[in-house]
Amino acid sequence: MRKKVLILCTGNSCRSQLAEGYLRFYAGEEVEIYSAGVETHGVNPKAIETMKEDGIDISNHTSNHIDEYQHIDFDFVITVCDNAKERCPFFPTKAKKFHYNFPDPAKARGTEEEINAQFRQVGQLIKAYCKNFCEQYL
Repeated sequence: MRKKVLILCTGNSCRSQLAEGYLRFYAGEEVEIYSAGVETHGVNPKAIETMKEDGIDISNHTSNHIDEYQHIDFDFVITVCDNAKERCPFFPTKAKKFHYNFPDPAKARGTEEEINAQFRQVGQLIKAYCKNFCEQYL
């Protein structure tokens, strides 16, 4: 039976989208990866651009609300921001829960290059976390 992983963030636009892309890349076909938010903000174009620079296409990802997945019995739930952890609704699950508060690149300010650098930096943090998670748990 394939393991199921849910990545949760506030708006399912940046951090959870990056994590979904990297987890899919490292876990392969044996694992079902989902991402959602406690709100939906649409997929951030800079998240798509950042992943594309790393050779991963997330342009077909959608921004989903946690309620869409209430019927799925996840094995793992990863919250990638404190806000999502605090606002995450309870739903019955045997899932092991993990949390890491990644900085929000969508809040980056500065020149276009400085903002892109923030996205790349957060992307690399999430990439390392996802690689390690797959090696340890999947």
